[in-house]
Amino acid sequence: MPIKLAVAFALLAPLAACSQQPAPPPPLEGAAIGGPFELVDTAGKTVRWSDFDGKYRMVYFGYAWCPDVCPFDLNRMMLGYRQWSQAHPDLAAQVQPIFITIDPERDTPEKVGEYVANFGDNLIGLTGTPEAIEEAARNFSVYYQRGPDDENVGYLMDHSRAGYLMGREGQPIALLPVESSAEEVAAELGKWVS
Repeated sequence: MPIKLAVAFALLAPLAACSQQPAPPPPLEGAAIGGPFELVDTAGKTVRWSDFDGKYRMVYFGYAWCPDVCPFDLNRMMLGYRQWSQAHPDLAAQVQPIFITIDPERDTPEKVGEYVANFGDNLIGLTGTPEAIEEAARNFSVYYQRGPDDENVGYLMDHSRAGYLMGREGQPIALLPVESSAEEVAAELGKWVS
């Protein structure tokens, strides 16, 4: 009886292995998102996209003067990162959160530094010339446009709203659900960062 059971198991084991589905590809695999840029950090030092090679990257475009969407999205992104990093500190060291302004006229390195400090020590803030920002935004398929002048708020920036998870070689992996919740951001990191 035990021999027959062993033979049956040996015959069925390959069938069980065949029924396992391969992991799905990342949702943004092959998308034309991301690419080189040359910006400056909050100390005025030049930063290039290639400086992050070997690390995963969480990227969000917004602006420091944003009265509503940007701070909430960044807060959820960074809370999700911290939640996930508590369970995976070794992997968290291999992920770099990045904020890129789409308002270089007002977002000086100093202003961006003050802004990103509100969201934790791990978040790098970047700005640059209008041309450099335009190139970075174009590479990430980010829409932005300056709104009309207003005597109370100066002006607002209309812009697309997305958080990106990029791979170690700068390739797009997935959109981060920054508009949803920190828990969903953490879950997305857990799904793709390894």
